[in-house]
Amino acid sequence: MGYVDLHCHWVPAIDDGARTPEQSVDMLRRLQKAGFSTVVATPHMRPGMFDNDRPALERAYAGIVSALPAGLPEVHLASEHWFDDVVFRRLMGGQGLPYAHPEAGSPHRAVLIELSPAQFPIALPARLVDLRRHGLRPVIAHPERYQPAWKDTEALQPLLDAGACLLLDVCSLTGKYGSQPQRTAEKLLDEDAYEAACSDAHRPDDADEAARAITRLGKLVGRDETERLLSDGPKGILRGEWS
Repeated sequence: MGYVDLHCHWVPAIDDGARTPEQSVDMLRRLQKAGFSTVVATPHMRPGMFDNDRPALERAYAGIVSALPAGLPEVHLASEHWFDDVVFRRLMGGQGLPYAHPEAGSPHRAVLIELSPAQFPIALPARLVDLRRHGLRPVIAHPERYQPAWKDTEALQPLLDAGACLLLDVCSLTGKYGSQPQRTAEKLLDEDAYEAACSDAHRPDDADEAARAITRLGKLVGRDETERLLSDGPKGILRGEWS
């Protein structure tokens, strides 16, 4: 089906994702069965929990890519950036891992951002504007899992106004993270708030859950919108397209 997964933890033994190369291959095969022809590895960059910097992630990725068998989805590397002061400085200094290089002529790249689930920092919109001015488009991972959005999805509007876009963790639609993220995801779908959707798979079984969630997504929004969220939207993000 040509879907593009912008958020997946298939690189082994680098964070809380796949633990072994065998799990990595199994996850990629199951994601392919779910319809994904391209899968972007987004291992965590989160100081104090996953002390990965860009060189460490690039080494881990290069080591597993060389061992992958033929017939799997096309793969790429980015990172899920925990948006604290340390990682913000890395991004501004060119030491983050944005998504793949955009098409020739575009100065922009998109970068995956993870926020604290309990509350948004007061300075967050201004920091997102800083990224955008620096040629980086913030992509907010799983916004439906952030508590401020549970209370009111309008809490995300300042982030959108600052130039960010929203990436749905499709498994939220099957209740994987609980009822509040599920309800919030459905409301954000109703509001046409999402730019794209992803699996956020950490284990092979998560890929099977994503397949079930994609089926539910189709029932909620229809075939065309499902295609936009899983194909057209992700491809636009990878190309560095900005509205």
